[in-house]
Amino acid sequence: MTEVLIKADSLKKIYKSFGDEVEALRGVSLEIYKGESVAVMGHSGSGKSTLLSIIGGLNPPSAGRIEIDGIDLYALSQEKRADFRREYLGFVFQQFQLIPYLTAMENVMLPLTTTSYSAKRKREMAEYVLTRVGLEGKMNRLPNQMSGGEQERVAIARAIVNEPPLILADEPTGSLDTKTGQEIMELFHELNSEGLTILMVTHNPENTASMGRTISMKDGRLCADQAEVVPLAACKAR
Repeated sequence: MTEVLIKADSLKKIYKSFGDEVEALRGVSLEIYKGESVAVMGHSGSGKSTLLSIIGGLNPPSAGRIEIDGIDLYALSQEKRADFRREYLGFVFQQFQLIPYLTAMENVMLPLTTTSYSAKRKREMAEYVLTRVGLEGKMNRLPNQMSGGEQERVAIARAIVNEPPLILADEPTGSLDTKTGQEIMELFHELNSEGLTILMVTHNPENTASMGRTISMKDGRLCADQAEVVPLAACKAR
């Protein structure tokens, strides 16, 4: 039987702004299994990025519970949660978030800073993942010496360098042209085929073609969860 990796139960998130309350999530419950690749699709404001940030241990829910591999994420102290993120999660963002004055190699080595690996071992690990994402000849380039697609590959290499079981990707192709975006999605598909669990949020229906399952969101609620894309117009509040 496939094991549940992520279990969200009745997640709610309320933001307060100038005395008003905005419900970003309205009782979201879902399960994601080990080895799955899942896309969460929705328009801007649907709650998908808020959901991802809660799952990533970056944004405590107002109510509800999130477990990853059986661990109650927000029952952990902030320090333990940071340790958990380092061990379990790899993050890939739309804007890459690379350090501009560090080379691709140095950027990828950042998550290894607090580990006990030797400097030689850290370099070997970074070299391996950079080669894995197709950047074997560009390891010593700075971000501004690389294309957008190459920078995203560096970001993916950084996310997988310490071998986390779960990758969280927030609009990973949003800043890329169509062809480069397709190449990045193919890379995610390859990583998933090797056993990595991938959860990606996107507003682009084309990105779901490489994913095993698509969850649609609208107005802070899940409105569809199946193997094929469901038009957002078909969503109804539960």
